[in-house]
Amino acid sequence: MTKHKLQRFAELETFTNVFQPKMGFPPQDFSLKGKWNAEYFSNENPIVLELGCGRGEYTTKLSEMFVQKNFIGIDIKGARLWRGAKTAAENKMPNVCFIRTQIQWLEFFFAKNEVSEIWLTFPDPQPQKSRVRKRLTSPRYLKMYVHILKPQGILHLKTDSKMLFDYTVETAQENNFSIASATDDLYNSPLHDEVLGIRTTYEKMFLDEGKEICYLQMEKV
Repeated sequence: MTKHKLQRFAELETFTNVFQPKMGFPPQDFSLKGKWNAEYFSNENPIVLELGCGRGEYTTKLSEMFVQKNFIGIDIKGARLWRGAKTAAENKMPNVCFIRTQIQWLEFFFAKNEVSEIWLTFPDPQPQKSRVRKRLTSPRYLKMYVHILKPQGILHLKTDSKMLFDYTVETAQENNFSIASATDDLYNSPLHDEVLGIRTTYEKMFLDEGKEICYLQMEKV
């Protein structure tokens, strides 16, 4: 491990906006499950998650745009998550925090109907058939999202993978989500706006390669 990463991991430990719980076996509910509004954010504003948030570009940008919402970025890779957490700390963003954990543990962190929106920004498409279950829009994960999302809660997907986009359209409709809007070429679509124009590091790379960006908005039925 590089000295640079070690420094970031050490600094993560000092951030009050980062939670790094160790999930044992069997895993236990996190102390803030069902209490994020009351005990962390101290308000009743809607909670928005970014899963696989990486450097937290979407989490921090959205928090600036929507100060009346609370944002939680989730990723297992601490060296990446450090960037978003540091940005939020330096800019004194009270409506942002981060959790370093695996997405498979989501239900141990959030209670039924506790979350208003979920963003999936350029998740690994897991193209191999043997890895379908690992796709973040597979039935396994959609079931978790349905549980923690409020009625009519929103699930967003941005991806450069047409395969994942098509797979999600089909799978979502079979798993308690309706399609609210969809495009397989976002930047040549009327759906493109300031929010969907937020570009992560990966998205910039994909656009430089000439790839088209797909977007899907789903609503919990």
